[in-house]
Amino acid sequence: MTRAILQELVLFLLPFVAYAVYLMIRRRNPLVWSSWSDQSVWLIIAGLTFVVISLFSAGLFADRQTGAYVPSHVENGRIVPGQFK
Repeated sequence: MTRAILQELVLFLLPFVAYAVYLMIRRRNPLVWSSWSDQSVWLIIAGLTFVVISLFSAGLFADRQTGAYVPSHVENGRIVPGQFK
């Protein structure tokens, strides 16, 4: 679960990092608010777009299990782990 949250967080922050690199290439200070104020709305929209596209593509192309899930149970005194059958 932590990996999934971190992946989406990295995708959301990607436009901000790219813009900070752009500011450094242009020899502007990326820590000054006036450099970010005009672009903040577009960076947020771009980050959310990346997240939505990644969630949508993961839902479409993720591996699916076929069959029904049988939860773990005790059989002949031994614990049988859950599995798809």
